[in-house]
Amino acid sequence: MGIKPGWILLALALVYALLVSTQLSSARNQTKKLQAEIKALKATMEQGPEGLMLPLPGACLPKSPDNLPGAPREYRKGPSPGFVFSGTDACVPVVYGTSVVAAGSGRVVKAEKQYRESTPSEFAALLKAVANGANPRQMDRLRGREVWIRHPDGSTTVYAHLSAVAEGLEAGTLVKRGEYIGRVGNSGTQLAALGSRSGARLLFELWDGEPDVDSFFGQGERPAAVLAKAKLKFSLP
Repeated sequence: MGIKPGWILLALALVYALLVSTQLSSARNQTKKLQAEIKALKATMEQGPEGLMLPLPGACLPKSPDNLPGAPREYRKGPSPGFVFSGTDACVPVVYGTSVVAAGSGRVVKAEKQYRESTPSEFAALLKAVANGANPRQMDRLRGREVWIRHPDGSTTVYAHLSAVAEGLEAGTLVKRGEYIGRVGNSGTQLAALGSRSGARLLFELWDGEPDVDSFFGQGERPAAVLAKAKLKFSLP
């Protein structure tokens, strides 16, 4: 007995319905997952009225103009893009291994766990290459081991010269304001290339958007103006 045309049409209709049902179920699952991620992101990225904090608990703004954004860096003919916390210039001792925390809630976009320090000859070659200015790739090398965090307003904070990155921290990780993200070091410096732990510091940058592409906090400002704006921007002890 032959297969009736009506049965074929019915079978095709059932197959089509099954495919549509599967696609709708997948779409619903993806939508639920996306909604959950958005909800988690909003909850995590709530900064509240206190705004950003400094990345070293208890620290104040650096006192030396050389440690403020915009300070000249003659070795590469350009300005410093951030605050440098070192020694006792910022109210708390900054030593190798000091804990570093997220200045604000956001999503990690870079966490360099596989960072390799330059050899002395590689670092000498880098200094020679940046003598008349550093490009973004060279600036990245000079910062040493880094963590970058993207915040709800599109800004990015950079934490550089780290000796270590917090366990479990990687690109895509959501972090909260004040959460531990790494430790102070001297990576990316000549002393680190020589195998020394001396000269520990934290370079902390705040960019309007993408580092080395958009503007950094304090760019083009005099030290007094940078400090005045920073006192309004950051929650200070």
